[in-house]
Amino acid sequence: MFEPAIAPSGTLLGLLQRGRGDGTLHALAAPRAEALAALDHCVLADPRHDWRIENRSLYYARLYLDLHGGLEAVEAHLFAPEDHLDAEEHRTGLALAVLGHLASYGRHDALLLLRRYAATGSNWAWALDELALRDDDAGLRALAEPVLARFPRDPAGDAALATAVRDAFEPRPWRLWAEDRRDAVGARVRAAQEDGSFDRWQRQLRPTGPRPGWSVRAVLDWAQEGHERGADLSGPAARCLAAVAGPEDRPELLAAGRSGAPGARGAVLHHLAAAGDPAVLDLVEAAADAVHPLDAAATATDQGPYADVAGAVDRDALAVARAAVTAYLRMCGEDAVARARAWIHRTDPLGTAAGELLAARGEDRDAGLVLGALRTAIRTTGPDAPALGVLVDGAGRLGIACAAPVLRHVYRETASSQLRGRTARALAATDPSFASGFAVECLWDCEETTREIAAQHAETADVRVAERLRRLAADPAEEVEVQTAVRNRIGPDLQV
Repeated sequence: MFEPAIAPSGTLLGLLQRGRGDGTLHALAAPRAEALAALDHCVLADPRHDWRIENRSLYYARLYLDLHGGLEAVEAHLFAPEDHLDAEEHRTGLALAVLGHLASYGRHDALLLLRRYAATGSNWAWALDELALRDDDAGLRALAEPVLARFPRDPAGDAALATAVRDAFEPRPWRLWAEDRRDAVGARVRAAQEDGSFDRWQRQLRPTGPRPGWSVRAVLDWAQEGHERGADLSGPAARCLAAVAGPEDRPELLAAGRSGAPGARGAVLHHLAAAGDPAVLDLVEAAADAVHPLDAAATATDQGPYADVAGAVDRDALAVARAAVTAYLRMCGEDAVARARAWIHRTDPLGTAAGELLAARGEDRDAGLVLGALRTAIRTTGPDAPALGVLVDGAGRLGIACAAPVLRHVYRETASSQLRGRTARALAATDPSFASGFAVECLWDCEETTREIAAQHAETADVRVAERLRRLAADPAEEVEVQTAVRNRIGPDLQV
């Protein structure tokens, strides 16, 4: 995954890259040329760390409408020579999604750009999906020939076409084209649909890879074989163990969990953790201790525990430690919570996991420990630490009022709109100033869940709030959950 360059949070560009509501408010107050330049920068260089879970397209489309912005920069980006050299979706996906929303708002220039790109661009499938939701039948039928021309009339081209039809996110264009009376269009698409359906049926019947034998030893050997070829089979092997292991196999499993081969140990740790075996916590601690002395500063990353110290210690020990921490995070019993209180002061990923477990399952008496873990995560790894989401949720769940200053810092600085939304929910539960502060700007946030929180809490004495709620209630592009929250507020609080 590429790493975008994020500007400081106090700048207009930084606010827009983060998708904050204040970004829209500042852009509307800034010189129009400056605001449009920052907006174009965001759309052409996707600022999201993970475009699959973070929203920006509707946020940027609304800002184009508010600023009456042109699409010249977007057009130049889509049809640049790089489009044929870099076919990665992240290069053009955000721009195409923004055009889709603009088309739904009636921007005909956006619709024309989508049609042109679907006919000639490398990321044509994304553009076609956007058009499937917004274009009329005539516009979609006109794209049949240029799209089908991408697939040669030979076995390889027909197979690629069948795959494209089968995997299409929006099937509407293909269904329209299948009705075409021309053999070069309708007959070919129908044949591709049949091939795709048959291929899907075959894939469901065919085994997709090696499978373990039906015994504990066979499953453990299978997990180790996967480890040796670089595949982590701890989870699948643990599920197999749940099916084949009985009480009489516990001694063998405990022995494998203590000193077995690394792949087998990982599978056993996952299995015992899922079963709530009382011995698993000692096995988890032993696995973590095997790398802890050489890894005092390591923390969990988005690639998993110990990912940033590969090579510092034995790779097998690291693999077992990763499996141990991951298995522990899935435990929910009282013994696991009690052990978390003892482990939370560790400086390795097991200590981080202990903080996450207390945040998710701890009691009121654990508030101080959770707050300490939250502060440590921010101090050591910054406002985008992977563990922050669970810790922020825990601060809100436990109602830790003194965590509000830390949560406000996370809200301002994080580049993740998902984390900011979770932080907003925690602030609503811990910060008395939230309703008149951050909740107001959250009404313009890029994440619908954050706008929903804002609609529930924003102080309606602010004149901006009443007007924004009315606009969200009338916007056909707004999510149903947001509009429901808005209408619940409009009823008792606002006169419209």
